[in-house]
Amino acid sequence: MALSRFWTIIVISSIGWAFFLLATNQLYSLTGIVNGKQGDPFVVAERDSQLLKNGNAIFFDSIKANGQAGMQRGDTLYRLTKSGAIEISSGAQHADGIFPTCKNTIIDIWLPLIGYLTFFCGLMNLLSDSKATEKMSRFLTPLFSKIFPDLPKGHPAYGYMTMNFAANFLGLDSAATPFGLKAMESMQESNPEKDKATNSQIMFLCLHAAGLTLIPTSIIGYRAAMNASNPADIMLPTIITSFIGTMAAMIFVSIKQRINLLNGVVIGLVAGISILIGALMYFISQLSSIEKFHFTGNLSNGVLLFIILAIVAYAFWKEKYFTASGTNIFESFITGAKDGFTTGIRILPYMIAMLVVLSIFRNSGLMDIVMNGISAALNLFGVDQQIINAIPVALMRPFSAGGSRGFMLDAMKTFGADSFTGQLSCLFQGAAETTFYVIALYFGSVSVKNTRYTLGIMLLVDLVCVITAIFVCKLYF
Repeated sequence: MALSRFWTIIVISSIGWAFFLLATNQLYSLTGIVNGKQGDPFVVAERDSQLLKNGNAIFFDSIKANGQAGMQRGDTLYRLTKSGAIEISSGAQHADGIFPTCKNTIIDIWLPLIGYLTFFCGLMNLLSDSKATEKMSRFLTPLFSKIFPDLPKGHPAYGYMTMNFAANFLGLDSAATPFGLKAMESMQESNPEKDKATNSQIMFLCLHAAGLTLIPTSIIGYRAAMNASNPADIMLPTIITSFIGTMAAMIFVSIKQRINLLNGVVIGLVAGISILIGALMYFISQLSSIEKFHFTGNLSNGVLLFIILAIVAYAFWKEKYFTASGTNIFESFITGAKDGFTTGIRILPYMIAMLVVLSIFRNSGLMDIVMNGISAALNLFGVDQQIINAIPVALMRPFSAGGSRGFMLDAMKTFGADSFTGQLSCLFQGAAETTFYVIALYFGSVSVKNTRYTLGIMLLVDLVCVITAIFVCKLYF
């Protein structure tokens, strides 16, 4: 219900605001909101080229000579259009319009996701047919039964959730998503109210969104591209922030669901993860900058390859299960891959619905007003300007990964990759999740309409991550 109301309010308010700007001559054209592309010049006016030619022939000839590139004067771009008018632009469009968003969602996001789903769902079917998920579930029952008390002991979802958490931990987003979707589907099979989120689904999604991360691979890559002196210096702050966010998610959901976390199994898990992280960070801290980048890259990719090897090797070892069911390893993989493709088809409408409305929200200018208002409020309370400069990344992150990434890169470009603002922006980007997109994607994959309190808790966890990131950056840098 909360997600539905958010979606509806954003559509109505954003389009209404755009019409208001158009009516009051504060917006020249609605074309950008519908057909514009991110980064295109933002058109603010058009002039009759003949009038300009008569009034300032030299200026007109300069514009004409530059062709489609136009002529730049300060922040303003003048360009001669095919219709013969002089187009005046200032700044760039924030995001793709409605039609380009629909197109790019399919080409740039959905089609690659289909590929990931097809491959990894094939592997997961090998886990299922070889009875590996049953063994994993029995092994994990003592732990998961404490965190997911509503799930039956030995539930197949335990294995899928473990793979999802492991992939997230290693920064393997492409692998984490298929495992996560499979976990949601598995839990949905035992859901008595198919259109309403279960307690277990909410707990899983909140833990997934908190995203405990060891290796923020993409963030390190962006920092390297922006010439940071030590691109991997963001690792420890990201681990600390995402760990606290994960603990916050577990605690908040447990309070809501009245789950007792004060038991030896859960405390042992937290202690074990803490020791593992500490040991890895101690080892990594002894490496040089180049060695860190090399080691972390090999660690994440090496573990992924090992997982693939282990699944196929185990399936080969237990080939008798496939023979008994009248199939073989390859056919089992193909069957699972087909299920992955079907899942991809099912989630497309939810992706389009969420990403298009966020495009309208950004291009209408309403999001800028919200961000500027929050920044102004923080300024009144005496918040450090370096923190305020990074806040747009934190505000955008729950809505759009691409949008927050753009703010992060801009912050590093403007203030420097090694500045406090640049480092905090990277931490905001690496230690948080695209909340609204994740809810739409995961619940959409199982056709759950009533997400209950999931959105509220995930946004609260986002806030915890933002506050934690600021304190960690202050202490670490």
